[in-house]
Amino acid sequence: MSRREGARRSAAPASESAPQPRLTRLDLENDILRRALEQGPLAAQVLTEQALEASMQAALASPHRQPDVWLFAYGSLVWNPVLDFEDRCVVSVHGYHRSFCLWSRVNRGTPERPGLVLGLDRGGRCTGVAYRIPQALAEGELRLLWRREMLLGSYFPRWVHVTRGSDSFRALAFVVDRASSGYAGRLPTERVVAILRRAQGRLGSGVDYLRLTVDGLAAHGIRDPHLLRVDAAMQGALGDVEPHTSRADLQP
Repeated sequence: MSRREGARRSAAPASESAPQPRLTRLDLENDILRRALEQGPLAAQVLTEQALEASMQAALASPHRQPDVWLFAYGSLVWNPVLDFEDRCVVSVHGYHRSFCLWSRVNRGTPERPGLVLGLDRGGRCTGVAYRIPQALAEGELRLLWRREMLLGSYFPRWVHVTRGSDSFRALAFVVDRASSGYAGRLPTERVVAILRRAQGRLGSGVDYLRLTVDGLAAHGIRDPHLLRVDAAMQGALGDVEPHTSRADLQP
């Protein structure tokens, strides 16, 4: 499978529901997220292109970086990476967990009514997908990634230890910055559901984001108990006639 074919396949819809808006590679190449942010009340918080470049180069200069770059995905990068990569595998990272702890004020919400997206926060364990980006492509692919993840400085890029069976290696991960204006903290499930249920942004609703992530993880055989609890609570809140049956329910 070619790199581009792999990226296209990995970005396929996680379910057979109606198509939802998706962030595309062309969007990142055209830097549309920056333009959207600069036209709103968060403009003063947007990092300059020079600041983004400096941050990316610092990450690439780390002694933990190997020639090929492994990227750890735990949220939308699982089901919509829009990156060129050579390989991918399921891995776990210890010392961090997946949490709805980050406000979304453009993509899955608005500044007036923010939604929530997943961040990698301290404590616990998280299973996700690692993508291997070959050395020759790493700088260009990560530049697009920085445009996607780092515009508001809500994350620290860190080289975390990930494990796959008995193997262990370093992967680049975006860890939430608890001091950033986007950090929502630890919220109870009922509060998360209420926020996701009402949130709508330029890339769709909070409910869509939750279900795409549950299904995207399940497609790799990953069951996240916290997300499944949130999804079950969302079904109850929406009063679904037919409960959302994701591929997580089909995994052993």
